[in-house]
Amino acid sequence: VQLQASGGGLVQSGGSLRLSCEAYGRPLSIYALGWFRQAPGKEREFVVAISRSGGSTVYSDSVKGRFTVSRDNAKNTVYLQMNNLKPEDTAVYYCAVQYTDREVAYTLQRQYNSWGQGTLVTVSS
Repeated sequence: VQLQASGGGLVQSGGSLRLSCEAYGRPLSIYALGWFRQAPGKEREFVVAISRSGGSTVYSDSVKGRFTVSRDNAKNTVYLQMNNLKPEDTAVYYCAVQYTDREVAYTLQRQYNSWGQGTLVTVSS
C-alpha cells in the first residue's frame, strides 16, 4: 500500500486545517492507521490512531479536544481535522498504516510498517 498525505500549510494560531491520508494499491479498510508528527529538532511523536472501521480511536493528550480523526473507507481516505491550532503543533505530519484483522488502534511507531511522505503544518503565533 502507498500513502499520500496532504492538506498541510501555513495557518495562524487558533486556526484550522484538515489533513488527508489517501491509500493506493490496497483497500484502506484492512488497516489500522496512525498520525504522527515531527517538529523541527525533535523526535517523531504519536498524535492519533484509528482502528479499521473507525470504532476505536486514541489521541495524545496534547491534541485531545482539538483534533478529530475520521475515516471514509469507501474513499480510501483518513482525515485529521485540526482545530484551535497552536504554534507547538508546527511539524511534519505523517500517516502510517498496519494491516490487522482486529479492531485496534495502535499508538507505537514500531507497530506500523507503511508510512506516507509527510505534510508540513506551520502555525504562526
